[in-house]
Amino acid sequence: MSQVAAAGGVSPADPAASRPRLVVVSAIGVAQILAWGSSYYLPAVLAGPIAADTGWPLAWVVGALSIGLLVSGLVSPRVGHLIERHGGRPVLATSAVLLAVGLLGLALAPNLPVFVAAWIVIGFGMGAGLYDPAFSALGRLYGETARPSITHVTLFGGFASTVCWPFTAFLASHLGWRGACLAYAAIHVAIVLPLYLLALPKEAERPPKPVAADSPPPGHVRPDQRAAFLLLAAGFTLAYLVMTVIAVHLLTLLQAQGLALAAAVAFGALIGPAQVGGRILEMMFGKSLHPVWSLLASSTLVAVGLGLLVAMPGIAAACIVLYGMGSGIRSIARGTVPLALFGKEGYAILMGRLALPSLLATAAAPMVGAWLLEWTGPSGTLVALFGASLLNLALVVPLVPMALRQRRA
Repeated sequence: MSQVAAAGGVSPADPAASRPRLVVVSAIGVAQILAWGSSYYLPAVLAGPIAADTGWPLAWVVGALSIGLLVSGLVSPRVGHLIERHGGRPVLATSAVLLAVGLLGLALAPNLPVFVAAWIVIGFGMGAGLYDPAFSALGRLYGETARPSITHVTLFGGFASTVCWPFTAFLASHLGWRGACLAYAAIHVAIVLPLYLLALPKEAERPPKPVAADSPPPGHVRPDQRAAFLLLAAGFTLAYLVMTVIAVHLLTLLQAQGLALAAAVAFGALIGPAQVGGRILEMMFGKSLHPVWSLLASSTLVAVGLGLLVAMPGIAAACIVLYGMGSGIRSIARGTVPLALFGKEGYAILMGRLALPSLLATAAAPMVGAWLLEWTGPSGTLVALFGASLLNLALVVPLVPMALRQRRA
């Protein structure tokens, strides 16, 4: 055995050795900032100007994002199969093209139906190019050693709103909302697409394996792993439902706790830095531990943060920081826990399957939050979110002994 292989690295013949890992991770990380900023985070800045300029209902302008997220969830399992077979490079490159086409459609949309159709195209791009496909690409490329790469990509991604919200506002103020969408389309063609094509190595295609009676297909969950897979899927789904409701309705919830709008905005701005801080702490102290402990820490921090916000609104800033750290760590756990529990074989396929329910929950979350606010009020909504975070914690706790038994075996 070569020294490289013995050290758990890659051999010179491996595609992973053809590009420095720092180059690959940095390229994906920069692309993630631009992909998130021009899709998921875009309506936060442009929805108001779009509605004001066109007269289209604001609910539809914002709701088009939910339609895009729904599409991204539906295509995620297929995306996982494509990455498993062809590698991440062609799939991520295709996502840049799809996002560019969708953003061009937004810029040129003459009416609301075309605007919604453009978001459907963007939904395909999100399904092929946000965190889950990026993690899948890294997992296929680096196998069980992908954990630090996944962590570093989430550090980049944590700056998506910090970078792109002011950049989008700048573009809109100088070029209008249509010009901003057109600029982002050009950025995907001129920057994101070359990053993927030049920085990511080309991997050999893996033709579908003939399925023998004693050989399960890639991505198959063994009977002894099924409970862990279901707990993980349910936990991620519930967690992303909670986090998306908070992302959409945070200012309303904070003001209901007695904060003025300016204070609510200032406290809400703490989430991004707290997410990055949580990811840095995970990178420093969690790398020697099974990633299930990071998932447990994430769930605990979110539950504690929301619980304190319900009981002690006077320390809202501290509550937001705890919550933000937990949500930041979860982005890492989303990619590393499945890899540790189920291995690299079929990892991309499993990530696609796990992404489907959580993205569908993300798509539904704005409407769920609006319904909760209407029927229970802001205080009741916050209590419901705290209860959901406790349920999520209860789903995560049984995964710890499962993971430890697996490690001992």
